[in-house]
Amino acid sequence: MEKLQVGRATLTWLKGGVTHMDGGAMFGVVPKALWSKKYPVNEKNQIELRTDPILLQLEGKNFFIDSGIGNRKFTDKQKRNYGVLEESFIEESLSEVGLTVGDIDGVLMTHLHFDHACGLTVKEGETYRSVFPNAIIYTTKTEWEEMRNPNIRSVNTYWKENWEAIADQVQTFSEQIELVDGLRMIHTSGHSDGHAIVYFQEGQESFLHMADIMPTHAHQNKLWALAYDDYPVTSVLEKEKWMATGYANRSWYTFYHDAFYRAIKFNEDGEIIDRVDREKNRK
Repeated sequence: MEKLQVGRATLTWLKGGVTHMDGGAMFGVVPKALWSKKYPVNEKNQIELRTDPILLQLEGKNFFIDSGIGNRKFTDKQKRNYGVLEESFIEESLSEVGLTVGDIDGVLMTHLHFDHACGLTVKEGETYRSVFPNAIIYTTKTEWEEMRNPNIRSVNTYWKENWEAIADQVQTFSEQIELVDGLRMIHTSGHSDGHAIVYFQEGQESFLHMADIMPTHAHQNKLWALAYDDYPVTSVLEKEKWMATGYANRSWYTFYHDAFYRAIKFNEDGEIIDRVDREKNRK
């Protein structure tokens, strides 16, 4: 498994599953002639998107950033439409680092769309139970409210089987929350109204997890927003702000969805100066 050390924080990428989503939807109004030069596309116009949680170990705590797509959540039709070729191997991944799901102290949910939240619960008999029984699940108050009361646009991505079993574990926040010294979740809106990013700073070292405001390295351009974004102008403005911050601080940008890179560091001009590649042939 790929690892990255940022100050006292250790990041490890786990196996959370893989989807293939429509490339046009993932790049919005950007012409295919442009985005396809930066990210490969298949004959169905789909791009490969991982759904791999990051195990973040810091100050004796074990955190997850998002949860993967879980197991046995998708119908055959959904698997076909979303190009699901692999589901989660979270317990197996954790065992490789000597942990179990019971050792997870917190799950940092950037948002609660199904491709980020399906890994929170698992079916047991006719009901669902929490995958991380001892964890506090952090999300914005706005996101949690929409998860439970989706609108006509969002009803297909906020699933009750992903929240009902973990409701008593959820801790919400409004603008931002500091989980341990230097580690914050910050409400940005944009991709969803309740979308949040994760930012860690320690001295001269830092990482930014932009989640679905910048789901892959190919979305570096601040104007390249997703058709899936509920508030695309907000996504653009927040990306502009946080890319400027990250460039100035030479932060690591970490990814949940990228099929090629786990993390990238840019200089002040937005040029890649370091990177962590994904080991594509892992079994």
